[in-house]
Amino acid sequence: MKLIIAVIKPFKLEEVREALTTIGVQGLMVSEVKGYGRQAGHTEIYRGAEYVVNFVPKVKLEMVVEDSIADRAIETLSSTAKTGKIGDGKIFVLDVEQAIRVRTGETGADAI
Repeated sequence: MKLIIAVIKPFKLEEVREALTTIGVQGLMVSEVKGYGRQAGHTEIYRGAEYVVNFVPKVKLEMVVEDSIADRAIETLSSTAKTGKIGDGKIFVLDVEQAIRVRTGETGADAI
């Protein structure tokens, strides 16, 4: 199993969720986050005053998938979230040793 963590632009969330559901991703955790990468924030003008936004709002997605669909999930996520502009986000992939469904006690792939 793989844990896929993606940080994407907020307006891409629904499109990405629909695409992942289509390929068989059954569960997804979503968090609103703020951060910066190479772009290191940006400058905005609000009511005539200029100010620096150091942390850019993003959405963090976390999902655990079976190894058999991990590559397809990563490709779908990458292609759907891409706008071609700076700040499109990042995808991290980690191995998952064990998963347990609390309600039933199922383990491994059956738990996801």
